[in-house]
Amino acid sequence: MRNFAVFINPGFAGKDEIFTLLFRLREEDKAQNTSGKYLRFFGDCSQTEILREPVQIVDFETTDEFQPIDCILVFGGDGTILKAKELALKTSAPILGINLGYLGFLSESTLPEISASIRDLVAGKYKILSRMLITCTLKRGNVTIHQSEALNDAVVYKGENPGLINARIFAGGRYVFDARCDGMVVSTPTGSTAYSLSAGGPILAPQMRAMVLSPLNPHLLTIRPMVFPAEEKILLKIYKLSQPAWLQMDGSNVCPVEDQDEIHISASPREVKFIKLSKRTFYRILRNKMHLGK
Repeated sequence: MRNFAVFINPGFAGKDEIFTLLFRLREEDKAQNTSGKYLRFFGDCSQTEILREPVQIVDFETTDEFQPIDCILVFGGDGTILKAKELALKTSAPILGINLGYLGFLSESTLPEISASIRDLVAGKYKILSRMLITCTLKRGNVTIHQSEALNDAVVYKGENPGLINARIFAGGRYVFDARCDGMVVSTPTGSTAYSLSAGGPILAPQMRAMVLSPLNPHLLTIRPMVFPAEEKILLKIYKLSQPAWLQMDGSNVCPVEDQDEIHISASPREVKFIKLSKRTFYRILRNKMHLGK
């Protein structure tokens, strides 16, 4: 690996430290490498205002301005990695998360470790793991109002509506149950340690292919989170909604939800790839970062 995309949390105060480090790594590699194939760093034009040397600004929608990207270095927390998902899908490159945030559950490295991490990537000392996405489609009548993919979750929540949401749940075309609640979270295995977990949902190993449906504050105690196989298609039919609710994808509001809307959720045919450098298992990360069992 020698061609890296760089994606940075725009709110990070220490951006100069990142560019200084990348510049030093590139210059050291130039001095030691006589083949001319030295480290190169590229950044998407959407981040033009925060990127500088040694990062070259390109438009990743084109294919003639840069070499194929080997890896995306994402500097930030889990939220930044979720935002870098689109870049990963554009370039088909795996993500290496460098944690600058609080939890950094999806990150594999830290800023002090970045030099060693890039050397491991250049030397081929890594594994690539794939994680599933879900596709969410909001339909109003026969019209598709919104469609997008999520790495973590799709959430329907009541927003400023003081009342509860009424949702009728179907899986694979079969009726499951009705629920009155503040909302619904449908998560991937990756998202099972995020909002879904806060709503009482189970933790799924990230290599699984499944979806977790977790009601938010259901009116009946008999309504519990459920796990569905990735082959199922989940349908939420919203009814008796007095005021608009919201559809949220990976933590961002994307579209208002109205009465009688239908929300279709299924496994996406696409996946996002992540770099695995260390021998730390998923369960060790749970113990260290989420204090599992303590």
